[in-house]
Amino acid sequence: MKTKFLWIGTCITLLFFVSCNSDENGTGGSNAAISNDEIITNSKIDASIEDVTAIAEDQFDAQQNSANKPNGTVKNFLPSCATITTVLTNSTFTRTVDFGVEGCTLPNGNSVKGKMVISFSNDFTASTQSINYTFEGFYHNGKKLQGSKSIIRTKKATDLLAEVHPVTTAAIDMTITFDDGSVYSRKGSLVKEVIEGYDTWHDWEDNVSVVTGSGSTTFPNGDTFSAEITTPLQFNASCKKPFAVKGILSITKNDTNAIVDFGNGDCNTLVTVTKDGTTEEIDLKK
Repeated sequence: MKTKFLWIGTCITLLFFVSCNSDENGTGGSNAAISNDEIITNSKIDASIEDVTAIAEDQFDAQQNSANKPNGTVKNFLPSCATITTVLTNSTFTRTVDFGVEGCTLPNGNSVKGKMVISFSNDFTASTQSINYTFEGFYHNGKKLQGSKSIIRTKKATDLLAEVHPVTTAAIDMTITFDDGSVYSRKGSLVKEVIEGYDTWHDWEDNVSVVTGSGSTTFPNGDTFSAEITTPLQFNASCKKPFAVKGILSITKNDTNAIVDFGNGDCNTLVTVTKDGTTEEIDLKK
C-alpha cells in the first residue's frame, strides 16, 4: 500500500546542489564559467535525489496511516511493480521497497531499479520523527546511488505558513555514479515545508511544498560548487515533475556565478539562467 508523500517531486532536491563535468578541452574546467550543459547534468542528479526522498516519505506516510480510513480515493505514488516488505523490530519499522532488476517507472516518468531500505520509529505520536534510508543496488535513470540520507520530520507553524504543517529537514551525504563511470558527491541540508495538501494523506497529487537551504557538490574533476536558495523553491506534486515551478537558486563556482529562475508557477521544465548579465532560457529535460 502506497499513499501520500510529504516531500514533493522535490529535490526534494532540484538543482539545489550544482554539479559540473570536466570541461571539453580536458583541462579540468575550474576556471571556466558555469555552462548550461552543467546545469542540465545537475538537474538529472537533483531528480534522482528528489525521487528517493519522495519514496522514503511515501513509505513513512503509508505506515503511519495504515489503520486510517481515507476520506477519498487512495492515489498510490509507487507503481504496482514495486514489492514492499515491512518488518517491525522492537520499536523500529523497516520497509524494503524492491523495484526489481528490470525496474519500474514512477509517475513522473523516471525509472528506478534495485532496493531502498527505509527505517523509522513506530511512535507516530512523537513531536519529532526521524526517517533514514539506504540503498541496495539502486539505480535511478541508469545512475547508481550510494550513501544515506536522514530526514527529521516535525509539525509546526513557520514564517511561511501560520497554520501548523509538516516541516522536514534533510541531511544529504550521497554519491551518484553515471553510466559512463563519472562520480559526483553531494552534501548539504534542505528544509521543506508542505504548505498545501498535508491534511489529505491519501492523495499525494495535491501537495504543494516550498524548500530552502544550501549545499555543495564535488565533481569528477575535483571542482566544488556551492548553491543557495535565495527565494524558496516551490514544488507542485500535480505537475508530476521533479523540478520547482517557482523560486530562485544562486550557483557559485570559484569566481563565477549563475542565477537560475524557475518561473511563475507553470508546470514545465523550463528555467531562465542569468550569467554575466545575459539571460537565456534552457530546458532541464534536454
